[in-house]
Amino acid sequence: MSETGGALSGTDSGLAAEAAKLDADDVLRAKRAEFVLDDTVYLDGNSLGALPANVPGRLAEVMTHEWGTLRIRSWDESGWWTAPERIGDRIAPLVGAAPGQIVVGDSTSVNVFKALVAAVRMARDPDEGRDEIVVDATTFPTDGYIAESAARLTGCRLIPVTPGDVPGVLGDRTAAVLLNHADYRTGRLHDLPGLTARIHAAGALAVWDLCHTAGALPVGLDAHGVDLAVGCTYKYLNGGPGSPAYLYVREELQSRFDSPLPGWNSHAQPFGMRPEFEAADGALRGRVGTPDILSMLALEAALDVWEGVSVDTVRAKSLALTDFFLRCVEAYVPEGRVEPVTPRAHAERGSQVALRCEGAGDVMKRLIEQGVVGDYRAPDVLRFGFTPLYVSFADAERAARVLARTLA
Repeated sequence: MSETGGALSGTDSGLAAEAAKLDADDVLRAKRAEFVLDDTVYLDGNSLGALPANVPGRLAEVMTHEWGTLRIRSWDESGWWTAPERIGDRIAPLVGAAPGQIVVGDSTSVNVFKALVAAVRMARDPDEGRDEIVVDATTFPTDGYIAESAARLTGCRLIPVTPGDVPGVLGDRTAAVLLNHADYRTGRLHDLPGLTARIHAAGALAVWDLCHTAGALPVGLDAHGVDLAVGCTYKYLNGGPGSPAYLYVREELQSRFDSPLPGWNSHAQPFGMRPEFEAADGALRGRVGTPDILSMLALEAALDVWEGVSVDTVRAKSLALTDFFLRCVEAYVPEGRVEPVTPRAHAERGSQVALRCEGAGDVMKRLIEQGVVGDYRAPDVLRFGFTPLYVSFADAERAARVLARTLA
């Protein structure tokens, strides 16, 4: 390994030249121009995606014309009322779902709660004996908090285990299992097809959190028989800060989906104002209250960048980018200063690279000062998220070079 405090070595310049060739051959390279970017190497799309260039104009139109001029008429004339399911159908192909199974709205946390409680209710019909919820012990904290609350609400016992240990705790008392498709710290990709099959074999329902995979790799919700899934839209889907999340309910389960948060928007006759609740048909049962229209329509505009893009192509570039970044880190960074914690195997890797590093918080602060933006997770992990629609191979090479200079 070489230090990079001065001029590039032959190895260094060779990787820079390789990056230029890879970028020239990149079938997604034109997509970069559809985002608002600068000279910063932005590797934090796994926290907040970059701004698609068409969104400001669309939001201006929504505010000045649809809200400013049409006002209340826009619920009908501008399609505001049907936005949650319309946008859900646009997200559907990105996660391998047929239309009519995804509704957009609320936060990821709220949707996790709806999905998990509903899963327990469905699993207990007709089997009243199922009183256990299994949750990913390495999950993002909020999912764990909600699972614990859902267990109290439904009278279940909560069983936290690592995803690899899930098969060993499944049984005839398991009602539902909540898992993350990818670990938010390490980027490790979990076995969604295999674990879903094992959960179903035990007679339980599978709930998957797709926050760190949707828009970065194929998910295959329908193909793998996933029961319920949730995800945010502000990471790899680039919907904007706090953009609404989504809820997937498999078509075969929709007639039994019993939301713990029924609202007037999920009523069969929302404007009937009836005191008794009657659930709407289909995925609309996942709606609750009035949609957040400004964020909703910003997300809809952001999804335009996916026109003509195959998720398989995105996945191929993601793996190539992360492979190349790891090679650059190995070539540039002084030996012993970082340790990759993201799996090398493609089948076990999402679209981020996590490096264990002493003083990681300070190191990331110094990287950001030099124009390389990733993020840090306590106590010692540097995270670099690779969004294939706008991250280039030159970005990956530069990030590794600046990291090496910073550590040297």
